[in-house]
Amino acid sequence: MSGIDSTARVEKGAVIGKDVLIGPYCVVGANVTLGDGCRLLSHVSVTGHTTIGARTTVYPFASLGGPPQSLSYKGEPTRLEIGEDCIIREGVTMNCGTAGGIGVTRVGDRGFFMAYSHVAHDCTVGNDVIFANSATLAGHVEVGDFVFIGGLSAVHQFTRVGTQAMVGGLTAVRGDVIPFGVVNAVSGTLEGLNVVGMRRRKFTRERLHAVRAFFRKLFHGPGAFADRLAEIEPDSARDPAIAEITAFIRAADKRPIAMPGTAAPPAD
Repeated sequence: MSGIDSTARVEKGAVIGKDVLIGPYCVVGANVTLGDGCRLLSHVSVTGHTTIGARTTVYPFASLGGPPQSLSYKGEPTRLEIGEDCIIREGVTMNCGTAGGIGVTRVGDRGFFMAYSHVAHDCTVGNDVIFANSATLAGHVEVGDFVFIGGLSAVHQFTRVGTQAMVGGLTAVRGDVIPFGVVNAVSGTLEGLNVVGMRRRKFTRERLHAVRAFFRKLFHGPGAFADRLAEIEPDSARDPAIAEITAFIRAADKRPIAMPGTAAPPAD
C-alpha cells in the first residue's frame, strides 16, 4: 500500500512500488521508478529517467535525476540509477548522465550521502560508500566500494577512487587514489593506507603487514616509480589487495596516480 501525501505531485507514468511513502510537497516525474519501501520524506524532487532501489530513504530538499551540469547536454534521455537501502540526506544532488559520457550515473547499494553532497553526471559509485557533508564529485568519476569521502572535499573529473580508500575533509582530489589508500590536505597527497577500514573489513595482521610492505616499497623505495612497480609487481600473487592496487595503477588513464608528499613512509 503506497502512501502519497495530498500535497505531493506524482506525474502520470511514474512507477511506484509497494509500501512507498511520498511525503508533503514532493515532486516525482513521469519517468521515475521508485522501488518497494522507498521513502521520500518531504520536499524531494525526483525527475528525469531515474530509478531508486528498494528501501532507500530520501530527506527534504534532495534533488535527484536533474539534468547534468554540462554544456554538452542537449536534453537527451540519459539516466540516473540509485541502488537499494541508501540514505540520502538533506539537499543532496545527483544528476543524470550525458550522451557524450556513458549515458548514466550509477550509485550502488547501502550508500550514506550526508547533507549537500553531490554526484555529478556519468559517475559510477560503488556499494557501502559514505559521503560526508558537501563531499562533491565532478563528472565521470569512478568510486569503488567502501569508500569514505570527507566533508567539503572535491574530486576532479575523470578521477578514480579505489576500493576502500579514504579521502580526508577539505581535500582536493586531483589524481587517482589507489585502493585502500588515504589522501588528505588541499593538495590531495597520498598519506598511506586506510588501515582502520582494512581492519573493519577483517584483514588479518599478516595481510596488513604484506600490504604495508608493498606500499613502502612501491611509493617510498629508491629509483623511478615505474621501475619500482615493475620490480615488485610479482608481489601481486601474495594478496588480493596487492593485486587490486597493482591492477588499478596499470589501468590509469585520464588522471595521474595520487602520490605521497615528502613525509617519511608510514611505520609498520
